[in-house]
Amino acid sequence: MARKVGFSVFLFPDSVGQMSFANKLLSISTRPSDTFAAKNEVEINKMSERYDLIDIGINLAHRSFQEDREAVIQRALDAGVTTMIITGTNQVRSQEAQRIASGHPTHLFATVGVHPHYSRDCNADTIPELKRLAALSQVVAIGECGLDFNRDFSPRPQQEKWFEAQVALAEELQKPLFLHERDASQRFTEILLAVRKSVPAVVHCFTGSREALKTYLDMGLHIGITGWICDERRGQSLRQLVREIPLDRLMVETDAPFLVPRSMPTRPKDGRNEPCYLPFVLEAVADCLGKPCVEVANTTTATARDFFRIKKPS
Repeated sequence: MARKVGFSVFLFPDSVGQMSFANKLLSISTRPSDTFAAKNEVEINKMSERYDLIDIGINLAHRSFQEDREAVIQRALDAGVTTMIITGTNQVRSQEAQRIASGHPTHLFATVGVHPHYSRDCNADTIPELKRLAALSQVVAIGECGLDFNRDFSPRPQQEKWFEAQVALAEELQKPLFLHERDASQRFTEILLAVRKSVPAVVHCFTGSREALKTYLDMGLHIGITGWICDERRGQSLRQLVREIPLDRLMVETDAPFLVPRSMPTRPKDGRNEPCYLPFVLEAVADCLGKPCVEVANTTTATARDFFRIKKPS
């Protein structure tokens, strides 16, 4: 049997003067490996302090989870992430997201949509297929859809066309929208104002400007915060802006396998994020707001359940 190796961590008190849950999460043991909590079973001790969290955005259909997806799900549940919403980013991954979620009907749900990076691949079958998937069990939103004028992996006219089509589909089905916007706030806003009528919408992984945030809040949109807020290099602006988001419009997410929280004392060597690391995002948000973690956890979870119409697991 392989020898178990413990990890040394720095312990920081949370806002109520106890060891933070995220740091307790790192007080785990794992078998020797080139990765941290990646391709090997991780034994997470029963914690005396645990939050009921919802990860509103995890790319669980991503190839990096192919070998140990079930273990990733179990680690998240052990860490108090009781509900996870798998992001659909194109037709194939939307199908896969729904399939994975249907295997865990109490804890996993899915969105179906086409990310702007993949809008170049859309055709006449795209919207009918998304509509078919949206009618299946476990599908709670349309998306990830929107505009990305930063990388422009798809031509902007194509991005705009298929963003409009997915907003219209959400309105037709009365499903919430799971949105992506990067360096495109003006055109993004124009399309939403023209096509969206009543469905709730969340701007996932918000990293934009104060002006964009104010616009989105004035439009009644919700805001998703990821591990970007844990990044001491590029997250400083977000740490200030998060204070301007009403707590009942705020949700938390990992966007795993991307955006590993840099506040982790020991980060995975392979750079893969997991939903079990969501407590680090929660604690960064709570620190910025000057509120107890438990208050932020309870409110963001209640907001997510209401937004996605998800019942609490029994």
